[in-house]
Formats: sequence, structure tokens, C-alpha cells
Amino acid sequence: MNVGIVGGGQLGRMLALAGYPLGACFRILDPMADACAGQVAPLIHGNYNDAIQLEWLANWAEVVTFDFENVPAAAAQAFAGRVAFHPPSEALAIAQDRLSEKTLFWELGIPTPNFATVDSLEELQRAVERMDLPAVLKTRRLGYDGKGQKILRTHEDIEPAWKAFDGVPLILEGFVRFEREVSVLAVRCLGGETTFYPLVENHHRDGILRLSRAPCLMPDLEQEGWDYARRLLDRLNYVGLLAIEFFVKDDRLIANEMAPRVHNSGHWTIEGAETSQFENHLRAILGLPLGSTAAIGHSVMLNCIGDLPGQPSVLAVPNTHYHVYGKVPRPGRKVGHITLRSDDPDVVRDGLKQLLPLVGFSPSEFG
Repeated sequence: MNVGIVGGGQLGRMLALAGYPLGACFRILDPMADACAGQVAPLIHGNYNDAIQLEWLANWAEVVTFDFENVPAAAAQAFAGRVAFHPPSEALAIAQDRLSEKTLFWELGIPTPNFATVDSLEELQRAVERMDLPAVLKTRRLGYDGKGQKILRTHEDIEPAWKAFDGVPLILEGFVRFEREVSVLAVRCLGGETTFYPLVENHHRDGILRLSRAPCLMPDLEQEGWDYARRLLDRLNYVGLLAIEFFVKDDRLIANEMAPRVHNSGHWTIEGAETSQFENHLRAILGLPLGSTAAIGHSVMLNCIGDLPGQPSVLAVPNTHYHVYGKVPRPGRKVGHITLRSDDPDVVRDGLKQLLPLVGFSPSEFG
């Protein structure tokens, strides 16, 4: 089973590590010679629109997938009709444009914040009048981890924000005063079989996911999220792992965005679920039966941002698992994660108090 992966970051790395026990072989395409997935699988060093490298990968692989959603359309087109490409290129294209994404949510009856397309300063001013402030101005494309967006709190923020984005296509979204953030992870195989992971509660800082807890024991919200995910999976004839991030407000879900790939908020599944998100994504795209998504006890995942805490200090905390990505540390960069898992929620709570200071938080920051 030859699997090509477009993108050589930590998600590609973890996909390969999950696939070797299944007997899969991997080749990774990435423009960076030091891409961290290249430490665990052969790296094809080339741009994502390099016709020669794309042709080589299409000829070698039985299926091609990707580890980030900003894969150029030219790359997806290069595989069309030549090799299986999952998740589908339509899902990739929709996730690359926030307006297309929000429009699809709206068409499927999935609640979203109010939104409006913005292509001029005058359109932005009119949208603010209809939507009121605060609101969030975002680039339609290429935003992730809090990048490509600005909160407009007063009318004085409007013109500077417009100028800062320098005329790129934008979308204005209503500001949601949410009570918590959660995510749904769903996986659908070639034959249409679908399964869901338990609801995950997420905490962000500066737009970057810092902590995930699973399972999030809110059964009504979980069922609501699974229903919305199924609508998307069926509409897109989806194959693979799909993640959807939601705001929770007044005991209802409001969709923020989707990611047509394995996702940071699913890293806990490596130790905390019967089958990890990475293995199930591969099972789905390879036509293998899906594995159980049941949680094993209680899990907390902590991202390591910018630098790595000392390994002995982390591993001294019982029930802790340390994942280092092999990336050069720099501010704002995800360089690893820590998962704490136990059948006893009190053990997880006590271990978390020890781990939080190691990744830059006070023990009281997360209840």
C-alpha cells in the first residue's frame, strides 16, 4: 500500500508513524528540505506545483492525501484521474475559502456567525452597519492558528484593518461571545461507513490551540455535532478524517471552520482512543474497515509552542506521553505535544497541574 502525502509537517509525520503497522509505505512531498515528516519517511523535495515531482508521486502512489488544507489547486488537479486522492478536492477547495465554507454550512442548515463578503472599504462599512461591533475581519484564504484576522471593536478600527489587509478578499463575521470551544472529529470510508470520536473541548491562546480535553461529556451537543458532521460528509462524498470546530453559545453549536484532514484537537486519540485519528484516516482512504473511536478513559492534550519542556520533567508525571516533532523551535511554532491519559479523572486533573507550568501556564489557568 503506497501512500503519498502532500505536506511534510507533524501531521504527515504522525500519519506515517500510524501507517507502518498497517503495512503502508509513504513518500512525502514538501518544499522544505528539513520537513519533519522527512525524518520518518522518504522526502520528495519540491514545490507543491512542481509538475515533475507531482507526476512521480502520482505514478508511485496508490492513494494520495495531504496534511494541510492550503494545497494548491494545481497539485490536486495533477492527481485527478490518475490516482485516488482523498479527502476529495471539493472539500479541499471549500476549506481554502472561508466564504465558500460558511456558505456551505448555511446551505446545510449548520448554524454559523453572521457573515458578509468584503471586497472594498465601502462594503466593509456597510457590513459593519448591518452586523454591528465587535466583529471579526478575516482573509478568505490562507489563515490558520489565528493568522489573517483582526477584531474590530470600534468604528476607528475599520479603516486601519482594511488597509492592513492590502486589498485581499475578506469576510466579516459576527463576534460570538461563546461559552466554550469544541470540535467534532468524524471519519468516513470509501463505502460510506461513518463513525465519530467523542466531543472534544478546546482552549486557545493567541489563536493557537493550547489544550484539548476528551471526552467532553455533553451528550446533547455531541449528537448535534455528529449530525452536522454527517451532513458535510454525505454532501461532499467525503473519504477520510474531517474536523469541525464549533463555538458553544446558549447550549447550541455555532460552526467556526472545518479542516479536511487529521487535526490538532485529535492528537489525544493516539493514546486516548481505541483507534487514533491518524490510523482511521489511513484505514478510510485505503478502503480498510474503520477502527473503534471509543475513548479509553480521560485524556488531556497540551501543545508545546515555541520550545520544548525538559523531557525528564514531563515523563516524571505519571500517565504522560511525550511527542516531539523534530522541528527547530521558534516563537509560535508547534514543536510537540503532551498527552495525559488515565481511567481516573482525578489522576488526569492532578497530573495536569504538574504539566501546565512546563508549557507556560499557571496551574489555576484551566479548571
